[in-house]
Amino acid sequence: MLIFVTHAENTSGYVLRLTFNTGEVKDFDFATVYDSGILTKLKDKEYFKHFRLDGFSVDWNNEVGLAPEYLYEHGVSVN
Repeated sequence: MLIFVTHAENTSGYVLRLTFNTGEVKDFDFATVYDSGILTKLKDKEYFKHFRLDGFSVDWNNEVGLAPEYLYEHGVSVN
C-alpha cells in the first residue's frame, strides 16, 4: 500500500501534525532533520511555515521535502 500525507498542520515549533491516507495521525518534528544539506532551509521559521502538500507529502517550494514513508515511519502517533 502506498503511504501519503492527506493533511498537515503546524502545531508548534517545527512540528507538523500529519494525517496519512491510512487514517493515522502522527507528529513529526523537523528539528530532528534540519541540520544537513538542503534541509537546513527549514531552520528559517518563516520558510518552514509555508509548506504545502504536493499530492504525496509535505513540500517547500519544490525544493525541500521528505518521503511520506519516512515521515510515517519516524512520526510519533497521536492518540
